[in-house]
Amino acid sequence: MNVGSTKEISSEKRISITPDTSKSFKNLGINVLIEKGYGESLGYSDKDYKDHGAEILNNSDEVLSKSNLICKVSFPTEKEFSLIKESSHLIVSNYNPEKEKKFVNDKIKIFALNLLPRITRAQSMDVLSSQANLAGYRAVIESIYEYQKAVPMMMTAAGTVPAAKVLVVGAGVAGLQAIATAKRLGAIVSATDVRLTAKEQVESLGGKFLIVEGSEDLETKGGYAKEASEDFKKKQAEMLENAAAKSDIIICTALIPGRPAPRIITEKMIDNMKSGSVIFDLAVTQGGNSAYSETDKIIEKKGVKIIGISNVMNKLPLTASNLYAKNIFSFVRNLYSKDKKQFVINLEDEIIKSTLLKRGN
Repeated sequence: MNVGSTKEISSEKRISITPDTSKSFKNLGINVLIEKGYGESLGYSDKDYKDHGAEILNNSDEVLSKSNLICKVSFPTEKEFSLIKESSHLIVSNYNPEKEKKFVNDKIKIFALNLLPRITRAQSMDVLSSQANLAGYRAVIESIYEYQKAVPMMMTAAGTVPAAKVLVVGAGVAGLQAIATAKRLGAIVSATDVRLTAKEQVESLGGKFLIVEGSEDLETKGGYAKEASEDFKKKQAEMLENAAAKSDIIICTALIPGRPAPRIITEKMIDNMKSGSVIFDLAVTQGGNSAYSETDKIIEKKGVKIIGISNVMNKLPLTASNLYAKNIFSFVRNLYSKDKKQFVINLEDEIIKSTLLKRGN
């Protein structure tokens, strides 16, 4: 059986197979096919792949037509789909039904890793967590780059530099890593989340958890946040208005699966923030948590910078690729039968059932 991957046609810098995972596939009894120059942008030569058991083909057309399973980061283009042979399998990092529903059919089995169930057995495949971790880290680094002051408290003969105050909105994987990164850099960190279970996690990292008065736990069975009531939103806005006015940096990470991102940081809050403050909106591609945020732009309002980067992973593509490639390998290993030497669609397996796209979903 052949597993193949081609260069991403979009601005995406990540790749799906590294030399290390090429070796892992080979050890599993699966051949790896990649196109010439596949990993060069990340410092991986064709020789690196050959030395780890991969076969180098002349172009992407050959890879797509000869592979039994295709691994991609971005969803394939229409041209790429036309080259994938029927009965093949395809793995992508993210599926957006609004844009990609038309490609779902019964001829090619497509698996979307953003639909993985939150179960222990799927943790090694969890692309959302591996990438969100890096996003939370990088959001802090990017914010500090735009923030024109020092972050840690410094005591000098010329006077004391106060520590920057960082507010993290949303304490999921990205938010928790943002808290940890900001704390390591010496900031005073506070955070808020609609899930009360996040309180202990925030405090374990040295952050202060901000609780909305009279709040209830807004957590789904899967561990995600769910839509808040209008009363809760009003109380949350009052609390955040005060917190935002005191903050130097705000990192927004709040998302609701399958829904537009909730608008949490309002125009009024931004108007009351200190000049020179920075807001980084990790939710910008899903509508944004912050007013004024725009995709791939830095907007300045009354001295406050609002940053919206659509693909933060492009800021650290090598690390992101290494983690994503391991997620991919773990998923393929679960899909592959060494005894039958083929990919097996076992719909009794919760992982396969949840990630396999069907016509109409």
